[in-house]
Amino acid sequence: MNNGMKTLCSLLGVMLLAALLPLTSLAQKIAYAEPEREDNRRTNFEIIGKVGNNILVFKNNRTDNAISVYDNDMKLINRVKLDYMDDRWINVDFIPYANHTWMIYQFQRRNIVYCMGVKLNEEAKRLSDPVELDTTRIGWAANNKIYTTVFSDDKQQIMVFKINSRNPKNFLFTTLLFDSEFQLKERSQLNLPMEERNDYLTDFLLDNEGELVFGKFRRRNSNDYITDLTLLRKQLRQDTFAVNVLNSDEKLLLDEVKVKIDNTNRRYLLSALYYKQKRGNIEGLYSVVLDKASDSIVRSSTMVFSDDLRKQAKGSDANLRLAFNDYFIKNIIIKKDGGYILAAESMYTTSRGGPFNRWDYMGWGNPWNSPMDYYSWGSPYYSPWGWSRYGNSRWGGNSTRYYAENIMILSFDKDGNMEWNNVIPKSQFDDDNDDLISNNIMNTGGQLHFLFNVYERRTLILNDQSIDANGKITRHPTLKNLDKGVDFMPRLGKQISAKSMVMPCLYRNYITFAKVDF
Repeated sequence: MNNGMKTLCSLLGVMLLAALLPLTSLAQKIAYAEPEREDNRRTNFEIIGKVGNNILVFKNNRTDNAISVYDNDMKLINRVKLDYMDDRWINVDFIPYANHTWMIYQFQRRNIVYCMGVKLNEEAKRLSDPVELDTTRIGWAANNKIYTTVFSDDKQQIMVFKINSRNPKNFLFTTLLFDSEFQLKERSQLNLPMEERNDYLTDFLLDNEGELVFGKFRRRNSNDYITDLTLLRKQLRQDTFAVNVLNSDEKLLLDEVKVKIDNTNRRYLLSALYYKQKRGNIEGLYSVVLDKASDSIVRSSTMVFSDDLRKQAKGSDANLRLAFNDYFIKNIIIKKDGGYILAAESMYTTSRGGPFNRWDYMGWGNPWNSPMDYYSWGSPYYSPWGWSRYGNSRWGGNSTRYYAENIMILSFDKDGNMEWNNVIPKSQFDDDNDDLISNNIMNTGGQLHFLFNVYERRTLILNDQSIDANGKITRHPTLKNLDKGVDFMPRLGKQISAKSMVMPCLYRNYITFAKVDF
């Protein structure tokens, strides 16, 4: 064999070896942004996403509002101050597109709250003058947001709405539907009777046809079990809500309800854990699917959790009856064929005042799950730190320890039959805040990557475990390029492309950001 042939064979051998290497050997790349002196642990922020070739992050420090513009390697290009936002600003939302982003912000001037929209380019500079979307006259200084912004999965439909709840028995909705260029398509006013003191609303979603979708339910004692679940829709060119009664079975007591839109199949999915008696043990999963075309329920079912599933969820040594009592539904991912994957996580707290259970969580989880005042439910501005912030217990002076443990993943086919289930075991806790615990999901198409911190030799290490379409879990090698001085906050991260996620991090007393490429 001549030298040329030997070289060719060697090259082919190397190529074949490379082809046979597992994908997990391809290390993820992490790029860190340098901390900015203005940004400390109490900085409010929102990861806007990738716009053009840049990555944009909004930051608020008291009355100072700015957008940091990073390149693809997280090098700071510019910090753009938003001087045109009034000092009395209340809230801000972003709708990112490939080459621009819309910013929707609210501020108060005298006794009027203004809702404004402005289009920004990839450098966070204005492509348009701020446009007044709506105004509301109030009689006090507003700390809470008046307007809520939702948009469809394809971002072709945008809705800004407000709720006047001055009459607790009749909520007045004002909805403004826009297209992707913020041209007004429809303005409506609708009344929603709230017959009982314990009537509440779920999260609000917008489907790809521009219909507002949410659930209404009744709690027996403020933060107790759910009954009388209905789905409400604000349909186009209609001035009343379409109502579908979903659960009127008094024997089936529901937990917090999650609503998900299946735009491909024009369906709505509502899921909840359930129990059979007041403050009883979680028995299983309730789900109902409503078909939009026929305006009818196509499936309503309950799945009782088996002992095998309970052993997986909590371990064989645990009391199986209590196995799911600490679990909360965190994510629902719709498949193209109408099936779905549901992820639930075990979460609880302990404190000197006693254990914190799921009925306590009910009162804190959703802003609409509590009595509302005139117009508004929200917080002064979205704070990624949740309720706890730094060094403060959620419950006052007592120290609170937060736990986030195993993740249960269930896969269902389009008919609601369970295809497979699996558990990612983990054990996390932190004192007085929950920013470094729990998980986030990176969806790369063929796999779901669950990212979370674990302690190794007293150091927090970002871990990656993925699950494929058949339910097989792969534990990937420790992410490369981890900086020992940086603590990741994965649950507050945001997926910005098919293969990338941006996560906030703590570095000494600063907040900074890192991009993880898969």
